[in-house]
Amino acid sequence: MAAVEVKGILNLIPELLKAPYSRIWTAYDKEADVLYVNFKKPSHADDSELTDDDIIIRYEKGDIVGITILNASRRKIGHGHGV
Repeated sequence: MAAVEVKGILNLIPELLKAPYSRIWTAYDKEADVLYVNFKKPSHADDSELTDDDIIIRYEKGDIVGITILNASRRKIGHGHGV
């Protein structure tokens, strides 16, 4: 197993604590370069929208239940959608 970059993960903490969700699940598909971020499990999205910066926001009954980030490895810190 590869060593975990603890410092990099620790840098995420302030942003995670700002999120309006107490639980966050992630999965990364390296082959497709897609990062899935879910705020509810199980979630059954009934609607979604694709933003101009290739982020899919998934909704269930009008509430955001997750986001899908396309081309995730090409993203830079400080750039993104104000979700």
